[in-house]
Amino acid sequence: MKLSEIQQKLKAPKNQRNTFGNYNYRNCEDILEALKPLLGESIVTISDEIVQIGDRFYVKATARFMEDANTGEVGSINWMYKVKEVTAYARESLEKKGMDSAQITGAASSYARKYALNGLFLIDDTKDADHDDNSEAKSVEKKPTSDKQPW
Repeated sequence: MKLSEIQQKLKAPKNQRNTFGNYNYRNCEDILEALKPLLGESIVTISDEIVQIGDRFYVKATARFMEDANTGEVGSINWMYKVKEVTAYARESLEKKGMDSAQITGAASSYARKYALNGLFLIDDTKDADHDDNSEAKSVEKKPTSDKQPW
C-alpha cells in the first residue's frame, strides 16, 4: 500500500491509560499493531542512534517506510523500494527516580520512536499528555458579559 493511503487509513487509538495523570495515550507498539495490517508489500523499519549534542545525550530514532516501486521481480536487479523517512529525538533524563540508566535510555528510545512514527504516518498527537499541562486549571471559554461583540 502507498504511504498516502496508509496515512489516510491508519487508526491508532489511545487505548492505554495513565491513571496517575488521568489521561489516555498510545505507545509505539499500539501504532505498529494498527499499522501492520495496512502494509501489504511495504516495509517499515525503526532504528535508534545515540547522539551527543552539547553535553547531553539524545536518542535519535528514524522511522523508514519502504514502498514497493514495482520496477521488476522481487530479487531482480530492477526491483527496488521508494524510501521515505522521518527522524525524531528524545533527550535522556539525567536521572529518573526508580529507573536505572538502561531504563532511562529505553524510555527515551520509545518516546523518540513513537514521534518518528507519528511524523511519518501523520498521526495527530495534539491531545497527548505530552502536550497538556495536566494541571487542575483548565482553560474555560469566557462568554462576553454584554451584547457587544468582542471584535
